Amino acid sequence: MLAAERILRRLGEHEVEYVLIGGFAATVHGSALRTEDVDVCPRRGASNLGRLAKALVALEAKEYDPGKGELVDRSWDADTLAADTTWILGTPFGRLDLVFQPAGTAGYDDLARSAVEVNLDGLVVRVASLEDVIRSKEAVNRPRDREQLPTLRRLLDLSGGE
Repeated sequence: MLAAERILRRLGEHEVEYVLIGGFAATVHGSALRTEDVDVCPRRGASNLGRLAKALVALEAKEYDPGKGELVDRSWDADTLAADTTWILGTPFGRLDLVFQPAGTAGYDDLARSAVEVNLDGLVVRVASLEDVIRSKEAVNRPRDREQLPTLRRLLDLSGGE
């Protein structure tokens, strides 16, 4: 069961700079589509990656190993996180995906320019704009993303977006 608020709160407690992306970002923008994970695009840089590593330890995050088909323990530090562009993680609160360069974007700085700050039960979260969520889902072009695009475009139209 996904407890996204608990994951996001832990990231906030550690002052991790990130932009919420993917399906949960779409949900924050009003989509009723279901998601089974929290996707974030963290800011690169040693200090932020260090804070992120501490948050992952606090979250008891484990890495998904596709070769084994299971979650495995890993030591988290800034150098480890800098070594890859995508991390698929499991936590007691649900799945957390770290995506440093989401499809169709140039990463954190690109997304942060048009991100919106949203208050989720007292926690201020930087959320990718609906336009950027759509842009990324178009670039990924998986069947499930293509299925979500009409709903997301309709939400954008209703919000007065482009």
